[in-house]
Amino acid sequence: MAELATIARPYAEALFKAVAGGNGPFLSEQVSLLGQVAADEALRQFADNPKATADQVFDLVNGVAGIVLDAKVVNLLKLVIENGRLSALPEIAAQFKALVNAQSGSSDAIVHSAFAIDDAALSEVVASLEKRFGRKLNARVVIEPELIGGIRVVVGDEVLDTSVKARLEQMKVALTA
Repeated sequence: MAELATIARPYAEALFKAVAGGNGPFLSEQVSLLGQVAADEALRQFADNPKATADQVFDLVNGVAGIVLDAKVVNLLKLVIENGRLSALPEIAAQFKALVNAQSGSSDAIVHSAFAIDDAALSEVVASLEKRFGRKLNARVVIEPELIGGIRVVVGDEVLDTSVKARLEQMKVALTA
């Protein structure tokens, strides 16, 4: 079987060309939500059942999403279901988001923090991270108490780790060397 990334690429690129820079970020949120829904194992088992029709699967996915989908996203979802590629939908969402980000010159950033970060502090952190990485960042905060303190930022394949846990690991390595 082909890699999911290979399967997902034509769908993501087709949707991206269909929106042609218009409301890509808005559609990216919708496709991302559908990707999260499609990642559910029970839903995929239902979709893989030969007795389930494409319309039934579409109605279930659309109902679970709970939002009014754009016509282009509806067409994408119907096409993915008809071609039996529902399992590729999370990867389609990721690739579409990457295309939208590349067009806008921004990147997604995941900020791992030991504690909750209020909006004002997050704005300051994002501003300094944008200078550090040299592009606009769409930040999302994930709470990880095991970091003890500080933050760990992941932007694509780049990682900036200023957490207490990382510093303790560095000290441990230095002391045992």
